[in-house]
Amino acid sequence: MATHGFGTVLFSQGFRLSTLAALAAGLGCCFAAPASALIPYVYIPREAELEASALSIAQAAAQVLQTGQLEDAASLADLSVRLLPSNPQSWLLLAEAQLRSRDSAAAKEALAQAKLLDADNAGIWFAEASLAMADDNFAHAEALIRSGLALDPENGNAYFDLGNALFLQGKGEEALAAFQEASVKQEDFWPAVNNEGLVLYEADQPEAAMERWRQAILINDQVAEPALALAAALYRQGDQSESTIGMAIRALDRESDYAEEDFQESQLWGEKLRAATRRLFADPRLQNALERALAMVNLRRLEQDNTTPLPEEDSTLPQRP
Repeated sequence: MATHGFGTVLFSQGFRLSTLAALAAGLGCCFAAPASALIPYVYIPREAELEASALSIAQAAAQVLQTGQLEDAASLADLSVRLLPSNPQSWLLLAEAQLRSRDSAAAKEALAQAKLLDADNAGIWFAEASLAMADDNFAHAEALIRSGLALDPENGNAYFDLGNALFLQGKGEEALAAFQEASVKQEDFWPAVNNEGLVLYEADQPEAAMERWRQAILINDQVAEPALALAAALYRQGDQSESTIGMAIRALDRESDYAEEDFQESQLWGEKLRAATRRLFADPRLQNALERALAMVNLRRLEQDNTTPLPEEDSTLPQRP
């Protein structure tokens, strides 16, 4: 599994408001009672009111971002930084929304502004590392994560991302140590345990790898990745029982993307594990499950293609007569 994110929550629990309440608190102070018709009047909010509005809008943006409404979250975060450009958390929030929207250039600009305001914020370093990972600049990502960890050494997610960056550079032993540290820092962190197995399998330690995948399944028996990896390793060792086949079928039903080798590789599955999986997938008992999984993958792609506007359908472009 090669996931990565921003790590820490940007706002404290006590500061959380509902989206509507945050917007009301943020915008309400900017409006005054109507002035007399005979005396034109424009209310200019005081600096403290603008700051309160900006922070409330930023909180609303954070909550909208959690619901996956990326465009709305980015708009709210942008409004927050316009009202209070000196707040690094708002810039970081804006960068996160842009990064999730795959607008890397805008995210880099927002992060640069956040770093100017608060270079000691570990989250900014981790966010920059996410951009470096997206650009396949794994050595730079490693350096950024290590800088962030110097500021926030207890961040288990950051150690997980460090393990990914190291593994993608071929530094297997260092990656294993990073994943192990992530497991220590964050209890029941099954992705880190799973990735320990990925590293160990490529290092010709299949028994140790399978032990890690069993441990990951004990933590969460609903996830597909460690189950399919374990089934492939067992099959490769000669355990071609109905139990092994059933484990693989259930994994594919839970997460159909693993039917494709390209997706496996994107999740840090090395060549040895992918080869074992190809051998498993050749078993006739898996063909129906594989066809079903691939059909689901293709259906999702078709749905995504259908929701992508054609150039002439883009509202920002001139329409055909």
